[in-house]
Amino acid sequence: MAQRDWADKDYYKVLGVAKDASKDEIKKAYRKLAQRYHPDANEGDKGAEARFKEVSEAHSILSNDEKRAEYDQIRQFMASGGRRFYNAPGGGGNVRVNIGDLFGDAGAAGADTIFEDLLGGFGFRPRGPARGQDQETHIKLGFEDAVTGATVTLPQGGKVKIPPGVGDGARIKVAGRGAPGPNGGPKGDLFVRVEVEPHPVFARGKNGDLIVDLPVTFTEAALGAKIEVPTLDGAVTVKIPPGTPNGKTLRVRGRGGPRPRGGTGDLLVRIQVQVPARLNRREKDLLERFAQEHSESPRRHLEESLKESTARGAS
Repeated sequence: MAQRDWADKDYYKVLGVAKDASKDEIKKAYRKLAQRYHPDANEGDKGAEARFKEVSEAHSILSNDEKRAEYDQIRQFMASGGRRFYNAPGGGGNVRVNIGDLFGDAGAAGADTIFEDLLGGFGFRPRGPARGQDQETHIKLGFEDAVTGATVTLPQGGKVKIPPGVGDGARIKVAGRGAPGPNGGPKGDLFVRVEVEPHPVFARGKNGDLIVDLPVTFTEAALGAKIEVPTLDGAVTVKIPPGTPNGKTLRVRGRGGPRPRGGTGDLLVRIQVQVPARLNRREKDLLERFAQEHSESPRRHLEESLKESTARGAS
């Protein structure tokens, strides 16, 4: 989009944020609106599609410090009376504008490119081709596609390859797929923001690792067991060693997802020992007999500390 087109668009209003909003506030507002108006959630709704493009356009400008500064300068120029010059027929005639008066002498040099773009609309000869604006879009990706990689169709058309292991919130740069450059200049870049849908069983670890929580009974943890555990490409049998404590992580090598630099990650199995909520009379009797056979306290270090504290308090 040419800079002169910014003058008629209030990007802060589009995102519903204040003019002094932080980058985090802008990002939060964009993600909320992008999810609301995303074409996947509004199939066939042309109004939602147009709103999504408008929101993406606003975010691509306000999330970039340099573009936001230029945009703010243009809006300030218009508010300072520049709209008469901007709308002047035939190139402005005898209208003269002192850039230093509008932005201060320190900002005059940096405003050259802005006014070059504005004056180009009034018949002045531009310096030459310029690079197009960067754009941003948003996609939702299934958990397995994020782990293994996928080729997806973008909301505005065209396809892009998503590399394996992409994380939620990742921003992927696609060179040369942004807005066309003015005066025959090269296209800008396209940035694809990825939202990864959660999985009901797996979580993501580092470097291609996958994490699964495995509930086991008290007896399985105490005596040991062999339990089938799902992976992304079938099941694997995990051996639970006797005496496995709650929270222990077992590693199954090579059963995770692709690693960014090649190879395959591991499956991390986190043990969760389940304690029965209710016991019948016979079960209680068995556990009481078990407790009598194993009378050694696992809290010995805490009990020693309590004795020492009590002794100090009595002295």
